[in-house]
Amino acid sequence: MSSVGGTALQFKKESGGTITGLSLTGYDVSIDMKDGGSLTNVIIDGEVANPLLSYTNTPNVTASDFTWVNSNVSIPTSVLQGAVNDTVTLDASVNYQLNSSYIVQSGGELIIPAGTKIEARDGGTGVYIAVLKGGKIDIQGTADNPVVFSSSEGNPGDWGGLTICGDATTSAGVNAEAEVGGFIYGGTNDADSSGSITYLVIKGTGAQINADSQYNGISFYAVGSGTTLENISVIDGADDGVEFFGGTVSASNIYLENNEDDSVDWTEGWNGTLTDTYISHTIAGFSTAFEGDKDNGNPKFVNLTAISSQGGTALQFKKTSGGTITNIWLEGYDKNIDMKDDGPLTNVIIDGVAASTSADYKTGTKVDVSAWSWKNAGL
Repeated sequence: MSSVGGTALQFKKESGGTITGLSLTGYDVSIDMKDGGSLTNVIIDGEVANPLLSYTNTPNVTASDFTWVNSNVSIPTSVLQGAVNDTVTLDASVNYQLNSSYIVQSGGELIIPAGTKIEARDGGTGVYIAVLKGGKIDIQGTADNPVVFSSSEGNPGDWGGLTICGDATTSAGVNAEAEVGGFIYGGTNDADSSGSITYLVIKGTGAQINADSQYNGISFYAVGSGTTLENISVIDGADDGVEFFGGTVSASNIYLENNEDDSVDWTEGWNGTLTDTYISHTIAGFSTAFEGDKDNGNPKFVNLTAISSQGGTALQFKKTSGGTITNIWLEGYDKNIDMKDDGPLTNVIIDGVAASTSADYKTGTKVDVSAWSWKNAGL
């Protein structure tokens, strides 16, 4: 157990070992093969070691087992790390510090009342909140008192953000492995519920694992339609604002500001609906407002506004992806529609007709966020 991050298990040269009943809490790096030794030299609970896993398991040994040791070492209850196995309810009057991974296990539930603020340590990929398949999160923010997750400075890439794994369908199959954390997701229950999120503000996420894998503001892995998502703001993320990996979940009132990669990203046949989405780009170098990839599950977008003061690309569709958009307003982009891999424009239906690469798409009514005072509250 660590309260300051760091590395847990390091193996040099060709060293290794066999570990049974491993529980790590608070580390940024779980497994470090210092000299490139074979991971097969390290067997953990019957499996080859995996540096992508945090090993935040329920401990078999705790400090209370060592009552004969005279030690005052303890971790304050205001520090969030480790595993949530039962129901944990936070207290809005406490200033919480997210020190490392905080993982809601299957059967566990994390309840976060209105006005709660969680400050994430600037620990990159070692600091995140995750809800595993079978677990739930209940964020109970209000317009006057949203729940806020942010690093102290709120800089892009400071920490990992929120990841939720569900049991809905995905083209990746049943029990697929996520690109972050090695988490398992995907099943056959499209009505699955991972809980409820209302009035949540997130800032400074998007820590990078490697060139191909990054954390997002919120990552939804096969999350089902029984999950409630309303009034969510993601600001200054180093990767995507929100990304959907399959699943059927829908959301309303989504505010996405200056996320460096894609504001909304989806893949693996996600087919939910976003209602009232507002995207803002005022910093150069972002990727897109939208990126759809792989199979077209025909997600729907009702009332979409995306505005850039820096040019760039608005809506990009890869492979055979697409979607149906109703009431669109795009402003300030160099390119509104980009069929990256020459997929058919008929996969993208905008206000009842196939998308056009020449239309300016200032035909709808802008989403009015003037009353969304919660969108950057508490930052």
